[in-house]
Amino acid sequence: MRMRRFAAALGLPVALLLATVLAAPPAAAAQARTGGLDDVFAKLLVKQVKGTNVTKHLKAFQAIADANGGTRAVGTPGYKASRDYVAAKLRKAGYKVTLQPVKFVESWSENAPPTLAVQGGTTYVPNEDFFSFEPSPSGDVTAQVQAVDLTLPPAPAPSSTSGCEAADFAGFVAGRIALVQRGTCPFVTKVENALAAGASAIIIFNEGQPGRTDAFPLNIGGLQGLPMVFADFAVGEALAATPGATVHLKVDANLVLGTEDNVIAESRLGDPRQVVMVGAHLDSVTEGPGINDNGSGSAAILEVAEQMALYPVKHKVRFAFWAAEEIGLLGSTQYVASLSQQQRDRVRLYLNFDMIASPNYAYKLYDGDDSDNTGSPAGPPGSAQIEQRLAAFFGSRDLPTVGTDFDGRSDYGPFIAVGIPSGGIFTGAEGVKTAEEAALFGGTAGVAYDVCYHQACDTIANVNATALDVDSDAIADSVARYAFDLSSIPPRTAATARAALAGAAG
Repeated sequence: MRMRRFAAALGLPVALLLATVLAAPPAAAAQARTGGLDDVFAKLLVKQVKGTNVTKHLKAFQAIADANGGTRAVGTPGYKASRDYVAAKLRKAGYKVTLQPVKFVESWSENAPPTLAVQGGTTYVPNEDFFSFEPSPSGDVTAQVQAVDLTLPPAPAPSSTSGCEAADFAGFVAGRIALVQRGTCPFVTKVENALAAGASAIIIFNEGQPGRTDAFPLNIGGLQGLPMVFADFAVGEALAATPGATVHLKVDANLVLGTEDNVIAESRLGDPRQVVMVGAHLDSVTEGPGINDNGSGSAAILEVAEQMALYPVKHKVRFAFWAAEEIGLLGSTQYVASLSQQQRDRVRLYLNFDMIASPNYAYKLYDGDDSDNTGSPAGPPGSAQIEQRLAAFFGSRDLPTVGTDFDGRSDYGPFIAVGIPSGGIFTGAEGVKTAEEAALFGGTAGVAYDVCYHQACDTIANVNATALDVDSDAIADSVARYAFDLSSIPPRTAATARAALAGAAG
């Protein structure tokens, strides 16, 4: 009776498929019944999700790019058409769909050279001793400089963790100019932490080892809310030697912002206090249509969403199609920043799918437990279990997998930064396939996983159909299982969140 009630809730087409699963040979049917609803619906969803249907979405993305100058990048009609295509499909399937605005930089230029001068002391030479970070907003600040966790003299690189952790700014006086050293973490992380600490501006200086002494122009990526410059090591060292010095820092720039949208789709059913989140970035680079990167991930999760729309899920399922990943993870970063702590705690896990059909593919799973010891830390508690869940699916088909680092290059980054367990599948980008991987997965050793990465040739012809089909099934399996059973994922509490953040910072 219980299964009949669920079948009625699903509607006739899905009910018939469910009946097919349970009408399997007696041993298989018994296994499905004893496996729980997560097992039944995972098997059902894997049957429903077809590589041919995923390919139809990829062909639609290709057609959109063809009609819009060969690209689906943010700020172009191709992205807007991709957004509208996805949103329409999800609304038709019955999801609650939200378009979340995402700010990005359309253009940046300097109206005049920047200024950096010590009151009563040295005036530094712009575009020689220091440069404005692109895309710094304009600002004219005169304030005391305060050093932040510097490593002087520098040890062998990378040694400095200056500004990489919020704790580095303990005791920072709001309104001062933060003096931060290059090293270890991205520039943008240092700037974000300075902004959160109330800095009025930031000077990041080069780390100081041979080859890391001079400043140079660079684009920090993303949006920041304070004037920011990059200086020679000698400039930073001199400022650090005069604590309390007052500095005049000015950036005069023309910053033009644009807006695109994340597409967020949420299941009508399921406990809103227990959210399973699934994401893929929807934008391409300007240079091409981005069919593998990342039409493949977007098309796969769109197909999964359509096929499971009527499932009587126990936990709320939220699908995210991110804008502006290619210019600094802006869509996912701004989304996570918009969530309150309570809303973050309700997201029990995040699954990320970015490039799942590379032509010279390897089945790579994000290394949630750091068992591969390749440099990046383990993910927050629960990430190891996600990796194991995905590995179990591939294992059920006698397919090997290898680990890949949480290296911060995709949209899981903002989630693990706030302690949300994460995982996913990646089939490789510009990296070169090893001989060991060729032995495991086939393909060609010594050649990039995707030779068309970030190029105009990332078209529908650049997709490996086998990888696309297998990975789409793996996505279906994991999403369905977590939609009904989160028992393997540790509960998120304030204590576990703090522990996760401390581990990431260390």
